[in-house]
Amino acid sequence: MDPKSKSFRDLIVWQKAHQFVLSIYRITKIFPKEELYGLSNQFRRAAVSIAANIAEGFRKNGKLDKLRFYNIAQGSLEECRYYLVLTQDLEYADTSHLLLSIEEVSKILNSYMEKIRISK
Repeated sequence: MDPKSKSFRDLIVWQKAHQFVLSIYRITKIFPKEELYGLSNQFRRAAVSIAANIAEGFRKNGKLDKLRFYNIAQGSLEECRYYLVLTQDLEYADTSHLLLSIEEVSKILNSYMEKIRISK
């Protein structure tokens, strides 16, 4: 937890998650039209949920409240990880670079949560 952070936008984990969201919006634009209300929509919602829950958790005062929102972000992150596998398997796009990106977000988020857990 960085006491210098005045906004969720200052958090590296949020910045990386936001970049991931932008990447998901770009990649889902090339999905087949029949996926508009299927995979595209689900994928975008899950990706946005990662960054949104990090932002919401930032403003929570109690450790347990913060951790609850960050845990929701972790769940959405895993959902996106599956959608990346599905996208690759359906041959809609190469997702190898996005798998690296989501892994980075995951590691930073886990580290951030651990710092909160051990803080006083």
